[in-house]
Amino acid sequence: MTALPFTCRSVSRRGFLAAAAAVAASPACGGDTAVRRRGIRLGFDNFAVRASKWNARQLVDHAESLGCDSVFITDFGPFEAKTDDDALADLRSYAGDKEVGLELGSWSICPTSKTFKQEFGSPAEHLATGIRMAKALGSRAFRVILGNQEDRLSPGGIAARIDDAVAVLQQARGRALDAGVKIAVENHAGDMQAGELKSLVERAGPEFVGVNFDSGNACWTLEDPVRALETVAPHVVTTSLRDAMVWRTPDGVAVQWTAMGEGCTDLPAFFDLFEKACPGVTVHIETISGFTKTFPVHDRGFWKAFLDAKAADFAAFMALADKGHAIEPFSPPPGADRAKAEQEYQLGELARSIAFCRNTLGLGLRV
Repeated sequence: MTALPFTCRSVSRRGFLAAAAAVAASPACGGDTAVRRRGIRLGFDNFAVRASKWNARQLVDHAESLGCDSVFITDFGPFEAKTDDDALADLRSYAGDKEVGLELGSWSICPTSKTFKQEFGSPAEHLATGIRMAKALGSRAFRVILGNQEDRLSPGGIAARIDDAVAVLQQARGRALDAGVKIAVENHAGDMQAGELKSLVERAGPEFVGVNFDSGNACWTLEDPVRALETVAPHVVTTSLRDAMVWRTPDGVAVQWTAMGEGCTDLPAFFDLFEKACPGVTVHIETISGFTKTFPVHDRGFWKAFLDAKAADFAAFMALADKGHAIEPFSPPPGADRAKAEQEYQLGELARSIAFCRNTLGLGLRV
Protein backbone atom coordinates (compact mmCIF):
# COMPACT_ATOMS: atom_id res chain seq x y z
CA MET A 1 0.00 0.00 0.00
CA THR A 2 1.23 3.49 -0.79
CA ALA A 3 2.48 5.29 2.30
CA LEU A 4 0.62 8.38 3.42
CA PRO A 5 3.16 10.69 5.05
CA PHE A 6 0.53 13.40 5.63
CA THR A 7 2.68 16.11 7.12
CA CYS A 8 0.56 19.14 6.25
CA ARG A 9 -0.87 20.06 9.65
CA SER A 10 -3.41 22.51 8.28
CA VAL A 11 -5.28 19.72 6.47
CA SER A 12 -8.43 18.69 8.29
CA ARG A 13 -9.18 15.15 9.42
CA ARG A 14 -11.90 14.88 6.76
CA GLY A 15 -9.49 16.06 4.08
CA PHE A 16 -6.97 13.48 5.24
CA LEU A 17 -9.55 10.72 5.11
CA ALA A 18 -10.60 11.72 1.60
CA ALA A 19 -7.00 11.53 0.42
CA ALA A 20 -6.42 8.24 2.21
CA ALA A 21 -9.55 6.68 0.74
CA ALA A 22 -8.60 7.78 -2.76
CA VAL A 23 -5.13 6.27 -2.50
CA ALA A 24 -6.46 3.10 -0.87
CA ALA A 25 -8.71 2.54 -3.88
CA SER A 26 -5.68 2.15 -6.14
CA PRO A 27 -5.18 -1.20 -7.90
CA ALA A 28 -1.67 -1.16 -6.42
CA CYS A 29 -3.38 -1.46 -3.03
CA GLY A 30 -5.24 -4.64 -3.83
CA GLY A 31 -7.73 -3.74 -6.54
CA ASP A 32 -8.79 -6.50 -8.92
CA THR A 33 -8.60 -4.63 -12.22
CA ALA A 34 -5.27 -4.16 -13.94
CA VAL A 35 -4.91 -0.71 -15.50
CA ARG A 36 -2.43 -0.01 -18.26
CA ARG A 37 0.03 2.55 -16.94
CA ARG A 38 0.60 5.36 -19.42
CA GLY A 39 3.87 6.65 -17.97
CA ILE A 40 2.45 10.17 -17.60
CA ARG A 41 3.32 12.26 -14.57
CA LEU A 42 0.31 13.28 -12.45
CA GLY A 43 -0.13 16.25 -10.15
CA PHE A 44 -2.45 19.13 -9.37
CA ASP A 45 -2.80 22.86 -9.92
CA ASN A 46 -2.87 24.73 -6.61
CA PHE A 47 -6.05 26.55 -7.66
CA ALA A 48 -7.87 23.26 -7.11
CA VAL A 49 -7.43 23.74 -3.35
CA ARG A 50 -7.52 27.54 -3.28
CA ALA A 51 -9.88 27.74 -0.29
CA SER A 52 -7.24 26.11 1.92
CA LYS A 53 -4.85 29.04 1.30
CA TRP A 54 -1.80 26.82 1.63
CA ASN A 55 1.74 28.01 1.17
CA ALA A 56 4.14 26.32 -1.23
CA ARG A 57 5.49 23.77 1.23
CA GLN A 58 2.00 22.79 2.32
CA LEU A 59 1.08 22.26 -1.34
CA VAL A 60 4.08 19.99 -1.74
CA ASP A 61 3.01 18.07 1.38
CA HIS A 62 -0.46 17.58 -0.03
CA ALA A 63 0.96 16.41 -3.36
CA GLU A 64 3.04 13.84 -1.50
CA SER A 65 0.01 12.71 0.53
CA LEU A 66 -1.95 12.05 -2.67
CA GLY A 67 0.96 10.20 -4.27
CA CYS A 68 1.37 12.91 -6.91
CA ASP A 69 4.45 13.47 -9.02
CA SER A 70 4.09 17.24 -9.31
CA VAL A 71 2.41 20.39 -8.07
CA PHE A 72 1.68 23.33 -10.38
CA ILE A 73 1.78 26.63 -8.45
CA THR A 74 -0.03 28.98 -10.81
CA ASP A 75 0.27 32.23 -8.85
CA PHE A 76 2.94 33.84 -6.71
CA GLY A 77 0.85 33.98 -3.51
CA PRO A 78 1.89 30.61 -2.04
CA PHE A 79 5.53 31.72 -2.01
CA GLU A 80 4.64 34.30 0.66
CA ALA A 81 6.99 36.86 -0.91
CA LYS A 82 9.93 34.44 -0.59
CA THR A 83 10.84 34.61 -4.27
CA ASP A 84 14.60 35.15 -4.21
CA ASP A 85 16.69 32.42 -5.79
CA ASP A 86 17.96 31.03 -2.48
CA ALA A 87 14.44 30.62 -1.07
CA LEU A 88 13.26 29.00 -4.29
CA ALA A 89 16.25 26.65 -4.26
CA ASP A 90 15.32 25.60 -0.72
CA LEU A 91 11.75 24.89 -1.83
CA ARG A 92 13.00 22.92 -4.82
CA SER A 93 15.17 20.82 -2.52
CA TYR A 94 12.25 20.29 -0.11
CA ALA A 95 10.03 19.11 -2.94
CA GLY A 96 12.80 16.99 -4.44
CA ASP A 97 13.25 15.12 -1.18
CA LYS A 98 9.58 14.16 -1.45
CA GLU A 99 9.92 13.30 -5.17
CA VAL A 100 7.49 16.07 -6.10
CA GLY A 101 8.27 18.23 -9.13
CA LEU A 102 7.38 21.90 -9.32
CA GLU A 103 5.91 23.97 -12.13
CA LEU A 104 5.17 27.69 -12.02
CA GLY A 105 2.58 30.07 -13.33
CA SER A 106 1.15 33.56 -12.98
CA TRP A 107 -1.41 35.83 -14.62
CA SER A 108 -1.95 38.14 -17.58
CA ILE A 109 0.93 39.51 -19.62
CA CYS A 110 -1.32 41.28 -22.15
CA PRO A 111 -1.30 45.00 -21.28
CA THR A 112 -4.63 45.69 -23.03
CA SER A 113 -6.54 42.79 -21.49
CA LYS A 114 -9.27 43.52 -18.98
CA THR A 115 -7.50 41.09 -16.63
CA PHE A 116 -4.09 42.76 -16.68
CA LYS A 117 -2.84 44.08 -13.32
CA GLN A 118 0.15 46.26 -12.51
CA GLU A 119 1.03 44.43 -9.30
CA PHE A 120 3.71 42.44 -11.14
CA GLY A 121 5.14 45.48 -12.92
CA SER A 122 5.13 45.86 -16.68
CA PRO A 123 4.46 42.79 -18.84
CA ALA A 124 8.19 42.56 -19.55
CA GLU A 125 9.02 42.75 -15.83
CA HIS A 126 6.36 40.15 -15.05
CA LEU A 127 7.82 37.74 -17.60
CA ALA A 128 11.36 38.36 -16.39
CA THR A 129 10.38 37.56 -12.81
CA GLY A 130 8.47 34.45 -13.80
CA ILE A 131 11.23 33.09 -16.02
CA ARG A 132 13.82 33.62 -13.28
CA MET A 133 11.61 31.92 -10.68
CA ALA A 134 10.79 29.02 -12.97
CA LYS A 135 14.47 28.37 -13.62
CA ALA A 136 15.24 28.45 -9.89
CA LEU A 137 12.43 25.98 -9.17
CA GLY A 138 13.39 23.62 -11.98
CA SER A 139 10.16 24.29 -13.84
CA ARG A 140 10.42 23.85 -17.59
CA ALA A 141 7.49 26.20 -18.12
CA PHE A 142 6.15 29.49 -16.86
CA ARG A 143 2.39 29.66 -17.36
CA VAL A 144 0.75 32.97 -18.22
CA ILE A 145 -2.63 34.03 -19.57
CA LEU A 146 -3.90 36.55 -22.08
CA GLY A 147 -7.24 37.37 -20.42
CA ASN A 148 -10.85 36.19 -20.39
CA GLN A 149 -13.97 36.13 -22.53
CA GLU A 150 -14.57 39.86 -22.08
CA ASP A 151 -11.52 40.47 -24.25
CA ARG A 152 -13.37 38.97 -27.20
CA LEU A 153 -15.66 42.00 -27.15
CA SER A 154 -12.93 44.59 -26.51
CA PRO A 155 -11.89 47.09 -29.25
CA GLY A 156 -10.41 45.05 -32.08
CA GLY A 157 -11.65 41.83 -30.51
CA ILE A 158 -9.49 38.90 -29.50
CA ALA A 159 -7.33 39.32 -32.61
CA ALA A 160 -6.09 42.68 -31.35
CA ARG A 161 -5.38 41.28 -27.89
CA ILE A 162 -3.42 38.42 -29.49
CA ASP A 163 -1.37 40.98 -31.43
CA ASP A 164 -0.54 42.77 -28.17
CA ALA A 165 0.36 39.55 -26.36
CA VAL A 166 2.61 38.40 -29.21
CA ALA A 167 4.52 41.68 -29.10
CA VAL A 168 5.13 41.29 -25.36
CA LEU A 169 6.17 37.66 -25.65
CA GLN A 170 8.69 38.35 -28.39
CA GLN A 171 10.50 40.79 -26.11
CA ALA A 172 11.18 37.89 -23.72
CA ARG A 173 12.55 35.50 -26.34
CA GLY A 174 16.22 35.72 -25.44
CA ARG A 175 15.60 35.58 -21.72
CA ALA A 176 13.40 32.48 -22.02
CA LEU A 177 15.81 30.66 -24.32
CA ASP A 178 18.79 31.44 -22.09
CA ALA A 179 16.91 30.10 -19.05
CA GLY A 180 15.61 27.01 -20.83
CA VAL A 181 12.06 27.94 -19.81
CA LYS A 182 9.09 27.93 -22.17
CA ILE A 183 6.38 30.53 -21.66
CA ALA A 184 3.15 28.52 -21.57
CA VAL A 185 0.11 30.55 -22.60
CA GLU A 186 -3.20 29.15 -21.35
CA ASN A 187 -6.59 29.07 -23.03
CA HIS A 188 -8.13 30.95 -20.11
CA ALA A 189 -11.71 31.68 -19.04
CA GLY A 190 -13.10 31.84 -22.55
CA ASP A 191 -10.47 34.11 -24.09
CA MET A 192 -9.05 32.06 -26.98
CA GLN A 193 -10.27 29.09 -28.94
CA ALA A 194 -7.70 26.42 -29.71
CA GLY A 195 -7.01 27.66 -33.24
CA GLU A 196 -6.44 31.19 -31.96
CA LEU A 197 -4.05 30.00 -29.27
CA LYS A 198 -2.16 27.89 -31.81
CA SER A 199 -1.80 30.99 -34.00
CA LEU A 200 -0.49 33.03 -31.06
CA VAL A 201 2.20 30.44 -30.30
CA GLU A 202 3.30 30.10 -33.92
CA ARG A 203 3.46 33.87 -34.42
CA ALA A 204 5.35 34.53 -31.17
CA GLY A 205 7.82 31.68 -31.69
CA PRO A 206 7.22 28.02 -30.75
CA GLU A 207 10.88 27.65 -29.83
CA PHE A 208 10.17 29.54 -26.59
CA VAL A 209 6.35 29.83 -26.35
CA GLY A 210 4.02 26.89 -25.78
CA VAL A 211 0.59 26.07 -24.40
CA ASN A 212 -0.79 25.36 -20.97
CA PHE A 213 -3.89 23.44 -22.02
CA ASP A 214 -7.01 23.77 -19.88
CA SER A 215 -9.65 21.24 -20.87
CA GLY A 216 -12.44 22.88 -18.88
CA ASN A 217 -11.78 26.28 -20.41
CA ALA A 218 -12.17 24.75 -23.87
CA CYS A 219 -15.86 24.28 -23.06
CA TRP A 220 -16.11 28.01 -22.30
CA THR A 221 -15.10 28.72 -25.90
CA LEU A 222 -17.72 26.29 -27.24
CA GLU A 223 -15.23 23.51 -27.97
CA ASP A 224 -15.06 19.80 -27.27
CA PRO A 225 -11.88 19.40 -25.14
CA VAL A 226 -10.68 16.42 -27.20
CA ARG A 227 -10.96 18.34 -30.45
CA ALA A 228 -9.33 21.42 -28.90
CA LEU A 229 -6.40 19.33 -27.61
CA GLU A 230 -5.89 17.87 -31.06
CA THR A 231 -5.45 21.41 -32.43
CA VAL A 232 -2.82 22.59 -29.92
CA ALA A 233 -1.20 19.27 -28.94
CA PRO A 234 2.16 19.87 -30.66
CA HIS A 235 2.65 22.99 -28.53
CA VAL A 236 1.42 21.74 -25.14
CA VAL A 237 4.10 21.95 -22.43
CA THR A 238 1.95 21.71 -19.30
CA THR A 239 -1.70 21.36 -18.30
CA SER A 240 -4.51 22.38 -15.95
CA LEU A 241 -7.21 19.77 -16.53
CA ARG A 242 -10.71 18.98 -15.28
CA ASP A 243 -13.79 17.21 -16.52
CA ALA A 244 -17.00 19.04 -17.46
CA MET A 245 -20.68 18.29 -17.72
CA VAL A 246 -22.28 20.00 -20.72
CA TRP A 247 -26.01 19.96 -21.45
CA ARG A 248 -28.64 21.72 -23.54
CA THR A 249 -30.98 24.24 -21.92
CA PRO A 250 -33.98 26.16 -23.31
CA ASP A 251 -31.70 29.17 -23.80
CA GLY A 252 -28.69 27.33 -25.18
CA VAL A 253 -26.02 25.33 -23.37
CA ALA A 254 -24.87 25.01 -19.77
CA VAL A 255 -21.41 23.96 -18.55
CA GLN A 256 -20.48 22.86 -15.06
CA TRP A 257 -16.92 21.76 -14.38
CA THR A 258 -16.59 18.56 -12.39
CA ALA A 259 -14.16 16.15 -10.82
CA MET A 260 -12.46 13.85 -13.29
CA GLY A 261 -14.77 11.08 -14.46
CA GLU A 262 -17.92 12.90 -13.34
CA GLY A 263 -18.59 14.91 -16.51
CA CYS A 264 -19.19 13.97 -20.14
CA THR A 265 -15.72 14.61 -21.62
CA ASP A 266 -14.46 11.53 -23.45
CA LEU A 267 -11.50 11.11 -21.12
CA PRO A 268 -10.20 7.79 -22.55
CA ALA A 269 -10.06 9.39 -26.01
CA PHE A 270 -8.52 12.53 -24.52
CA PHE A 271 -5.69 10.65 -22.86
CA ASP A 272 -5.13 8.29 -25.78
CA LEU A 273 -4.46 11.43 -27.80
CA PHE A 274 -2.48 13.09 -25.01
CA GLU A 275 -0.23 10.05 -24.58
CA LYS A 276 0.69 10.06 -28.26
CA ALA A 277 0.82 13.78 -28.97
CA CYS A 278 2.16 15.28 -25.72
CA PRO A 279 5.07 13.04 -24.64
CA GLY A 280 6.76 14.08 -21.41
CA VAL A 281 4.04 16.56 -20.44
CA THR A 282 2.66 16.41 -16.90
CA VAL A 283 -1.07 16.15 -16.22
CA HIS A 284 -2.10 18.64 -13.54
CA ILE A 285 -5.64 18.45 -12.23
CA GLU A 286 -7.37 21.77 -11.57
CA THR A 287 -10.84 21.00 -10.26
CA ILE A 288 -12.96 24.18 -10.17
CA SER A 289 -16.34 22.57 -9.66
CA GLY A 290 -19.72 23.42 -8.25
CA PHE A 291 -21.13 26.24 -10.38
CA THR A 292 -22.80 26.50 -13.77
CA LYS A 293 -22.06 28.87 -16.64
CA THR A 294 -24.65 29.27 -19.38
CA PHE A 295 -24.15 30.18 -23.02
CA PRO A 296 -27.21 31.60 -24.83
CA VAL A 297 -26.20 30.22 -28.20
CA HIS A 298 -29.69 30.76 -29.65
CA ASP A 299 -29.32 34.52 -29.15
CA ARG A 300 -27.86 36.20 -32.24
CA GLY A 301 -26.17 38.85 -30.10
CA PHE A 302 -24.16 36.22 -28.23
CA TRP A 303 -22.22 35.43 -31.39
CA LYS A 304 -20.58 38.86 -31.49
CA ALA A 305 -17.91 37.28 -29.29
CA PHE A 306 -17.45 34.29 -31.59
CA LEU A 307 -17.66 35.68 -35.10
CA ASP A 308 -14.77 33.49 -36.26
CA ALA A 309 -15.99 30.25 -34.65
CA LYS A 310 -15.87 27.26 -36.97
CA ALA A 311 -19.09 25.40 -37.62
CA ALA A 312 -17.41 22.00 -37.21
CA ASP A 313 -16.03 22.94 -33.78
CA PHE A 314 -19.43 24.16 -32.61
CA ALA A 315 -21.11 21.03 -33.94
CA ALA A 316 -18.70 18.88 -31.92
CA PHE A 317 -19.44 20.96 -28.83
CA MET A 318 -23.19 20.52 -29.28
CA ALA A 319 -22.69 16.78 -29.76
CA LEU A 320 -20.95 16.80 -26.39
CA ALA A 321 -23.92 18.65 -24.89
CA ASP A 322 -26.21 15.90 -26.18
CA LYS A 323 -24.29 13.40 -24.05
CA GLY A 324 -24.61 15.41 -20.83
CA HIS A 325 -27.35 16.14 -18.34
CA ALA A 326 -28.13 18.84 -15.81
CA ILE A 327 -26.41 18.64 -12.42
CA GLU A 328 -26.91 20.72 -9.31
CA PRO A 329 -24.32 23.28 -8.21
CA PHE A 330 -22.46 22.95 -4.93
CA SER A 331 -24.19 24.22 -1.82
CA PRO A 332 -22.83 23.94 1.75
CA PRO A 333 -24.87 21.73 4.07
CA PRO A 334 -27.44 23.64 6.14
CA GLY A 335 -25.82 25.29 9.10
CA ALA A 336 -22.28 24.53 7.92
CA ASP A 337 -19.49 27.07 7.95
CA ARG A 338 -19.21 28.01 4.28
CA ALA A 339 -15.44 28.52 4.27
CA LYS A 340 -14.80 25.11 5.85
CA ALA A 341 -17.37 23.46 3.60
CA GLU A 342 -15.66 24.86 0.51
CA GLN A 343 -12.29 23.59 1.73
CA GLU A 344 -13.67 20.10 2.25
CA TYR A 345 -15.51 20.16 -1.07
CA GLN A 346 -12.36 21.13 -2.97
CA LEU A 347 -10.24 18.53 -1.18
CA GLY A 348 -12.79 15.86 -2.00
CA GLU A 349 -13.05 16.88 -5.67
CA LEU A 350 -9.27 16.74 -6.05
CA ALA A 351 -8.85 13.45 -4.17
CA ARG A 352 -11.51 11.73 -6.30
CA SER A 353 -9.96 13.16 -9.44
CA ILE A 354 -6.47 11.94 -8.62
CA ALA A 355 -7.86 8.50 -7.76
CA PHE A 356 -9.81 8.31 -11.03
CA CYS A 357 -6.80 9.41 -13.05
CA ARG A 358 -4.61 6.79 -11.41
CA ASN A 359 -7.08 3.90 -11.14
CA THR A 360 -9.08 4.27 -14.36
CA LEU A 361 -6.92 6.27 -16.75
CA GLY A 362 -3.53 4.84 -15.78
CA LEU A 363 -1.88 8.18 -15.03
CA GLY A 364 0.88 8.83 -12.51
CA LEU A 365 4.30 7.34 -12.00
CA ARG A 366 3.92 6.56 -8.31
CA VAL A 367 1.74 3.69 -7.15
